Amino acid sequence: MLNQLTNAIDFHGQALTLRSERQRLIASNIANADTPGYVARDFSFAQALREATGTAAGAPPVATTSAGHIGGAATGARSEPNLLYASASQTNLDRNTVDMDRERANFADNAVKYEATLRFINGNVRTMLDAIKGQ
Repeated sequence: MLNQLTNAIDFHGQALTLRSERQRLIASNIANADTPGYVARDFSFAQALREATGTAAGAPPVATTSAGHIGGAATGARSEPNLLYASASQTNLDRNTVDMDRERANFADNAVKYEATLRFINGNVRTMLDAIKGQ
């Protein structure tokens, strides 16, 4: 039971970290909407989560140096998601590829999913505390 809770919290924790990183990246795109030549960046959340949890197709499981280490934390290095370039939805004279409508929609969507991930974590912890209390 404890391993299941730990795995669930670890999974959601990694998802939360990736959601936070994606929010930062989208905010950077929005901040550079008027920067000539700026190319908007994003990443595939699903692919990044598979890589972070070691479940990418054909990927070997992440090695740890101790049973107490969380997957990927053994080396202390934080893996960055593979950043992709956004293609321009309209041609611009300044070659800036930031589409504010797309960025706002991505920002709102990611914020809602970030909140949902927090609720999953809170629900898992609350369930475990209720089980410990015996209620």
